[in-house]
Amino acid sequence: MDAKLLAVLLSWTVNLSSYPHPGAAPELSYKPHQFFVDVACAGNEKCKAVAWYDNKNTIFLDDRIKGNTDANTRSVVVHELVHYLQDLSGKFEEMNCDLHAKREREAYSVQRQYLNKIAGRFVAIYMNYPPCKV
Repeated sequence: MDAKLLAVLLSWTVNLSSYPHPGAAPELSYKPHQFFVDVACAGNEKCKAVAWYDNKNTIFLDDRIKGNTDANTRSVVVHELVHYLQDLSGKFEEMNCDLHAKREREAYSVQRQYLNKIAGRFVAIYMNYPPCKV
């Protein structure tokens, strides 16, 4: 994903989430799927995650979606950009399992709004929360 598209997606995310624009996008890094199994899904081999924000300015994307710019892939990036904006806001600094779920619900909500706006119709997203490790 190029920097120009990432900047556009960040603008969409800011607009839909009402978080302030940070002035710069996070870093993007592509990793093999096993990274997501190990890190995002705590070793669950049935892991379906294709993106993960590390709370340190980097969004990791699965190598399997490298080069994809379809609506679903863009919406996944929007979801992770919500986590980036949440991180910068400090809103979820005191993390517990309830706040973890609230954080995910907010990211899924913005992702769904994004898809609904660009698709022009209702799009269902089934939430799949990562395990709560806090």
